[in-house]
Amino acid sequence: MTSGISQNKRVVLGKVGKLHGLKGWVRLHSETSPADNILDYPELGASIDQQQITLCIDDSRHQNTTLLVHFQGYDDPETAQRLVGAELWIEAGRMPELDADSYYWHQLQDMTVINLQQEVLGDVSKLLETGANDVLVVTPTGNSIDNRERLIPYLKDRVIKKVDIDANQITVDWEASYLD
Repeated sequence: MTSGISQNKRVVLGKVGKLHGLKGWVRLHSETSPADNILDYPELGASIDQQQITLCIDDSRHQNTTLLVHFQGYDDPETAQRLVGAELWIEAGRMPELDADSYYWHQLQDMTVINLQQEVLGDVSKLLETGANDVLVVTPTGNSIDNRERLIPYLKDRVIKKVDIDANQITVDWEASYLD
């Protein structure tokens, strides 16, 4: 993992959806890309009834475009119902290391975005996948030059000039007046 990112930081990989059937199966809403990558982590953390637990995926299958999973020990609808709506996460240190100059979305969230004129545009509140390219959603902070939310395309070298994990900062070639 890149330095500067806590190995213990929780990274949400998905959420438990509705019940499916009578044997404890549930729908799984994956936030990984592709969606099946969540199955690379058969042990996932979750908060159930204000307790931190580990859930173990012991079986999975597809039904059309829906990913269905079964968690060990949740063998009927009554027990599996407790899981519905729970976010599923892992610690960042369990994720594979990426090549230099590649980043997970969770690493970019909350980073401060500045332009080439050293103006603070805000912090990355989330990222959007548009198909053409990913987009940083930059929301203003107390240090921002104005109160505008900005959508900045994640185009390496063209718009994204530098990502500095240790400084928690992204430098962009993006004028403050763009889209006025």
